[in-house]
Amino acid sequence: MILTINPEPGQWAELLKRPTLETENLFDTVRGIIDRVRAEGDRAVLAYEAQFDKVCLTTLAVTEEEMQQAEASLDDTLKQAIRLARQNIETFHQAQRFQSRKVETQPGVTCWQRAVPIERVGLYIPGGTAPLFSTVLMLAVPARIAGCGEVVLCTPPGRDGCVHPAVLFAAKEAGVSRIFKAGGVQAIAAMAYGTESIPKVYKIFGPGNQYVTAAKQLVSLRDVAIDMPAGPSEVEVLADDTANPVFVAADLLSQAEHGTDSQAVLITTSLRLMQAVKEEVERQLELLPRKEIARKALEQSKLIVVPDRETALRMTNAYAPEHLIIETADYEQVADCVVNAGSVFLGPLTPESAGDYASGTNHTLPTNGYARAYSGVSLDSFIRKITFQEIRPDGLRAIGPAIEVMAANEQLDAHRRAVTVRLATINNNS
Repeated sequence: MILTINPEPGQWAELLKRPTLETENLFDTVRGIIDRVRAEGDRAVLAYEAQFDKVCLTTLAVTEEEMQQAEASLDDTLKQAIRLARQNIETFHQAQRFQSRKVETQPGVTCWQRAVPIERVGLYIPGGTAPLFSTVLMLAVPARIAGCGEVVLCTPPGRDGCVHPAVLFAAKEAGVSRIFKAGGVQAIAAMAYGTESIPKVYKIFGPGNQYVTAAKQLVSLRDVAIDMPAGPSEVEVLADDTANPVFVAADLLSQAEHGTDSQAVLITTSLRLMQAVKEEVERQLELLPRKEIARKALEQSKLIVVPDRETALRMTNAYAPEHLIIETADYEQVADCVVNAGSVFLGPLTPESAGDYASGTNHTLPTNGYARAYSGVSLDSFIRKITFQEIRPDGLRAIGPAIEVMAANEQLDAHRRAVTVRLATINNNS
């Protein structure tokens, strides 16, 4: 890890840089795959599965028999853990339900909103080095609570042509409508445009590698919505002298094992803690089955010592981490000063792993500094709010003249006349 002590504010931007993700360089390659899937449908998806995922499929849909076999093959302990996580995610997201309220902005002018679910959503679950069945829960549970009519899931199969059983079980528990064996760019293209098997969706959710990220960016330009911009995952631990270095090191490593492009950052006011964490990271690293992945990620991770809490908070808000763990004596007061973060974990007994799996909050979060402007996935991500308004005669008399003046000054005479003819009618009838 890179060690820095008391950096000047002018150095912060360079110090806090993420691993580069130049998706623009991939656009030409990705666009070619998208265009072929758009033109050839299932045939192109099957061909790309053979090329990229090294699996020869005859059909894309997961069958009911495969779902039953997956459930039967899973250990009961894992199934119980998935069900507990699903229940907590449901509880947290149920509490986010929108309560509509009619508002009278003037006597006779009533306005309100109604929450309407997105009719068909697509979830992408990566394959790769670990089966992300937890992400199935994070995306499908709020989609079901929101009332989305159809929840489509795409995920790459293994070389044996099967989807990991935990992914299938989580999908069943969360209420996914249909599951397809498709990964990478071809899965994003299939959900964006539809094929003979995979239906076109209106919004695509889920993480992925740089090719998937580029594909989501391209299809979102005009054809389908996406959840948010996404890059490699990241964590920051903000800690003082009271923090337990064993806990801090474990938190940093839990992020580093995600992937070689992940980033873990410690910002602390304690030189003693920083040194203890450095030693503990080296010790715990050797215990990890994924230590080579974590070791690579640590090469671009940072241990930063700053002089005081105020500096630590300014640097934290400048970094805008996806995950922020606060391990300080006064963590509640520190948390009140956080304005840029995806999800915040408070106190020594709240690891990022809790939010990743089972506390109930959503782990699909903005990365790469997008927490300055974006929220993580929530129930609102799966709904649209339609506004309604009703104007009665007294309301039109109250606001009509203002509308006429404003429309006339914008030189939009038809807008003005739409009010004028109505005012004339209600005045003649009164």
